[in-house]
Amino acid sequence: MQQHGAFIIGVSSCNEEVCAAGGRISTQQGTALEIFDRSHDKEKNARLISKVTASGHTSTVEHVFFNLAFNNVSVVVEQFMIEFRLASFTVKSRRYVDFADCGYHVPPFASAALRDRYTAHMDRLFALYARLREAQVPMEDARFVLPYCFYSNFFCSLGGREMINVLRAMLFGRGSAYPEIRAVGESLLRQAQEAAPGVFADFEEKNKDYRDLPDLPAFAREETDGPGRAVELLSFDKNAELNVARTALIERYGLPTAQADAVLQDEGTLKTVLDAVARSDRPRALEAAAFTVRFNNVSLSTVTHFVRHRIQSICIPQLKDCVRENYIIPASVRENEALLNDYVAAFEQTAALYHELQKAGVPEEDLVYVLLSGNVLDLVTTLNARELRLLLKLRTCTRAQWEIRGLTTELLFLLREACPLLFAGYGPSCVCDGKCPEGRMCCGRMEEMRRLFG
Repeated sequence: MQQHGAFIIGVSSCNEEVCAAGGRISTQQGTALEIFDRSHDKEKNARLISKVTASGHTSTVEHVFFNLAFNNVSVVVEQFMIEFRLASFTVKSRRYVDFADCGYHVPPFASAALRDRYTAHMDRLFALYARLREAQVPMEDARFVLPYCFYSNFFCSLGGREMINVLRAMLFGRGSAYPEIRAVGESLLRQAQEAAPGVFADFEEKNKDYRDLPDLPAFAREETDGPGRAVELLSFDKNAELNVARTALIERYGLPTAQADAVLQDEGTLKTVLDAVARSDRPRALEAAAFTVRFNNVSLSTVTHFVRHRIQSICIPQLKDCVRENYIIPASVRENEALLNDYVAAFEQTAALYHELQKAGVPEEDLVYVLLSGNVLDLVTTLNARELRLLLKLRTCTRAQWEIRGLTTELLFLLREACPLLFAGYGPSCVCDGKCPEGRMCCGRMEEMRRLFG
């Protein structure tokens, strides 16, 4: 019997000792090593940490680090987790690993008849996935028919403060309504309290009033006449280019603002400064420009690619609000009429099952498992120009999955319209850096890419 859930497989060797030392160093005499040598009493450490964190000074608990293994949890749990941007993740890829026999989560249905109806449908979906693979449909396209109950396995590493944030959201926030997420959170909290009792002392009492979803007026989604643009640049600073260059000159030369602005009135100088910043190994001045972007009709599979970029403010609708009748059809499936019919039928039948279970009283929090990876939603994210450079280097490359490559390529050309000098050199690595980092996986099309993006 395989285990399901999240497991703490490692804790930093100093554990709460360094957290307690951190709590003492700002108020006690002595060097860092001397204070650490006085921080080996576990009970005193636990009391001190609990007292410090109760007063809101939670930075000290960032010094303890946890390694987690998520073993056979649904992809719903995975998507919930990877939105925590101060954690590190390595996930089993659906682009390179066959998921035909991965298994899936079954929510606690009120009757055996509902359970049987659910499992029979899920078995048919996995059989279709296997049939698509047998027909040489790439795994990155076949995965669109995987239901959102399929089992995922991944590793996560995070500091104590982010662990607190995760557990808050699982037990008291947006994850608490989902039985599987809540059960994972309860198990993780027990393990965390055993590993670091001071950090997680009185956790339930301290966080019972926590709420992470805003109360907003209710609005019905209006239907549009057409698909509209796949990518919308919602907002950006009209002086983004000047602000990046101005920041670089102040950082490098300490120029007064008025002098920096006067120098940069010359477009040639402005372009030279922006190019130099972009080529730098420490292009921090790029962070002075922020852009808010909306991506429309992004498949659930591709949402996970966007979320993996950590330095952004990304807002994603809840899975239970996903429109079941909207989905993506890859070109590899469109080319085969028989496969296309089966593919479309899978989405139609899954939407029908959703409505059937909904009428039977199954809660929306359990119906998220009756989503397919090819269902789509819209997302909004805000990134600075430095993180955009990384996003576009990785996602406009020919190695990127085709859906996110199309979206980020469209984004790049929108950005070039808005800030042509700033984004002139952006594109895949062969354009940005003049070389390909993919080794044997190189597409061999660098000249073509430079013509396209240069």
